[in-house]
Amino acid sequence: MTRAARSAGPLLLGVRHHGPGSARAVRVALEAARPRAVLIEGPPEGDALLPLAADEQMRPPVALLAHAVDDPGQAAFWPLAAFSPEWVAIRWALTHDVPVRFIDLPAANSLAMTQAAERQASRDGDGDGEAGGIGGADGDGAGEPTAGGSSVHAPIDPIGVLAGTAGYDDPERWWEDVVEHRAQSSEAVDPLAPFAALAEAMSALREAYEDTGHPRDTVREAYMRIQLRNSVKEFGDDVAVVCGAWHVPALGMKTTLAADRALLKGLPKVKTELTWVPWSYRRLARHSGYGAGIDSPGWYGHLFEAADRPIERWMTKVAGLLRDEDRFVSSAHVIEAVRLAETLAAMRGRPLAGLSETTDAIRAVMCEGSDVPLALVQDRLIVGEELGEVPDTAPAVPLQRDLTRQQRTLRLKPDALERELELDLRKDTDAARSRLLHRLRILSVGWGEPAAGRASTGTFRESWRLRWEPELYVRVAEAGTWGTTVLSAATAKAESQAASATALAEVTALAEHCLLAELPDALPQVMRALSDRAALDADVGHLADALPALARTLRYGDVRSTDTVALGEVAAGLAERICVGLPPACTGVDADGAAELRRRVDGVHTVIGLLTGAVQPDTGAGGLRARWTAVLHKLAARDTVAGVIRGRAARLLLDEGRLAKDDAARLMGLALSPGTPPADAAAWIEGFVGGAAGGGMLLVHDERLLGLVDAWLTGVRADTFADVLPLLRRTFSAYEAGVRRTLGELVRRGPAVGGPAATATGATAPGFGPGLDGARTGAVVPVLRLLLGLDTGTDPDPGGVDPDNRNPDNRDPDKRAENVKEPLGATG
Repeated sequence: MTRAARSAGPLLLGVRHHGPGSARAVRVALEAARPRAVLIEGPPEGDALLPLAADEQMRPPVALLAHAVDDPGQAAFWPLAAFSPEWVAIRWALTHDVPVRFIDLPAANSLAMTQAAERQASRDGDGDGEAGGIGGADGDGAGEPTAGGSSVHAPIDPIGVLAGTAGYDDPERWWEDVVEHRAQSSEAVDPLAPFAALAEAMSALREAYEDTGHPRDTVREAYMRIQLRNSVKEFGDDVAVVCGAWHVPALGMKTTLAADRALLKGLPKVKTELTWVPWSYRRLARHSGYGAGIDSPGWYGHLFEAADRPIERWMTKVAGLLRDEDRFVSSAHVIEAVRLAETLAAMRGRPLAGLSETTDAIRAVMCEGSDVPLALVQDRLIVGEELGEVPDTAPAVPLQRDLTRQQRTLRLKPDALERELELDLRKDTDAARSRLLHRLRILSVGWGEPAAGRASTGTFRESWRLRWEPELYVRVAEAGTWGTTVLSAATAKAESQAASATALAEVTALAEHCLLAELPDALPQVMRALSDRAALDADVGHLADALPALARTLRYGDVRSTDTVALGEVAAGLAERICVGLPPACTGVDADGAAELRRRVDGVHTVIGLLTGAVQPDTGAGGLRARWTAVLHKLAARDTVAGVIRGRAARLLLDEGRLAKDDAARLMGLALSPGTPPADAAAWIEGFVGGAAGGGMLLVHDERLLGLVDAWLTGVRADTFADVLPLLRRTFSAYEAGVRRTLGELVRRGPAVGGPAATATGATAPGFGPGLDGARTGAVVPVLRLLLGLDTGTDPDPGGVDPDNRNPDNRDPDKRAENVKEPLGATG
């Protein structure tokens, strides 16, 4: 279309942000009009970055990121997808060597206005605005960072109003029918007709509603009119403007330059920096909090890319996804789903099957009416997992460049899809990956979070859950204030945290993080802070909470080849102080305090075992174990100590072999004597056999203790039984079902007299023999010796396996050989 074939004045192309139909219409309109310049709604500071959109490494979705230089956390995004009309206009202009510029309010003003709004909201007591101002919202859905303050009235959705006027209850469905599904047929008639109709509708809406409830629209539109006037002076009226449809009437309004400048007078400003960053479909979705988001970016991307037969191609994608998840989906399913979607569209009076029709067809045909596989389609295809890429030449803070370099070196590609990563710290590459992830955690860049991996008792294995979000680029920019590399930034921040920490637990956790992240320059200052806090903190609870982190740190030092001598000395000193102060701290506490102290006793007991192997002998680790054993004996014997702690101390001593079974039975008998209040006795039982860690098996294998519990329980009076029932239920409900069933059988049968195998009448219990079968057990011994690596090729005992030669098979080498060769099934 020639310049004279359309009305005079700039070509105003009102669009819906991230609309594939609008994007196609913009491309056709630009091809027809061939303007001399293209103006885009966006921050003008990004003009220098526009040529990067033509780079081969640039792959949408991407976003312009603007952040304040003095406060990188104050940031805003302007996302663009391949199907965004603005992106299509930018690429068209760069391809045809046409000047392209942004004309929206500068980011320097919008970020400053956001800061001012947040400060005002804080003073007014309204702090519910989005922290950091990350997002985007305007009258039609995008274009400016979200302000922290509240608006005068609720924003108006122009598309929703037009949909309601047309009799639609769903704005998305109306837009698809009017624009997305009819764009191709209308383009052949008049490329500019859709924009003229939409501008007319928006003019009527603005007359009715005046504004959308976004207070910055007036200022933004004034700035855009000024930029449009400047471009008309430079290029004439042959200028195309791509902006939100809501702004089209305002840009065509006849106003004076002085009036527009008056609206911009006195606007606050901050120094800003802009760059391109990768974006993702998941963050483009409306539920992510981005005001211009859409519900189905993956679906819209498919509509934009599909040259023909979009429904058939979509159903094929869905079938491929479900097949990859081992679901049976054939070609017949695809054909039936397409037919059903088209039938539903015809019944609902739609020109083409939309997302609702295709989703209903997929649920009925491919998912057999289930929403479970449909949720996978929603997550993987309708929303999508696309993550964009930006070229290396894009501006970035030095810390971001160092992080990108390490990501490539370590082959850790940022991915929008959450994934598990297993690391073996004995390998150099995995150890370097671990250090990087731990350093980023110190910098509050939450790319990876530790996860529970496969069971392993060693410290050389780590499991991580990785997921890269676009907002992490802002976190990296914030962390850039600490240093230019990941190592220097993490070191500086750790030193700062050590100096400002007030709680002992904070410093011990920081010491653990520093060792995991391998920050040798920060560790000495952290250790000094740890020693100072430990010397000043007299609370046994705080000391007990801090000790486990130190013990874990000592273990990590072994696999990471880190010198932890100083750390061991501090840990041993904390343990000594705990041994001195714990018994008095366990007296005179209520039930909640006793439960908390029991948890701390368990933690310290575990730590003492770790310190025995990790601390150097000259620090007295052996004596530390003996002192802790003495503390447990004190706790188990003192009547003034809470029952749950006394029971737990007795159980720990019994498990460690420091308390004989007879003594354990004596302590239980005293705790469950008639003179003990039922609540205290129940608490002792909870401490002794409570929890899932072997308490039930102890009662299964020691029927004497089970008999004591049974006799006490049957002797509790009816008026006090209700008081102890919650404690008992909490204790025994933690056991596995098989353990509870076995205990029930033992209680029903009655306690044994001659041991676990013999009953009161001398008969054997079901499943038990009268004694060990020497012949059968002796045959298994050679196999066990072989599995344990005890056989060296020579028999140290010529007489056989049994040193006392009490097994007749051991006296005969030939018969012993037969037993070795005998199948395991024959020997039981």
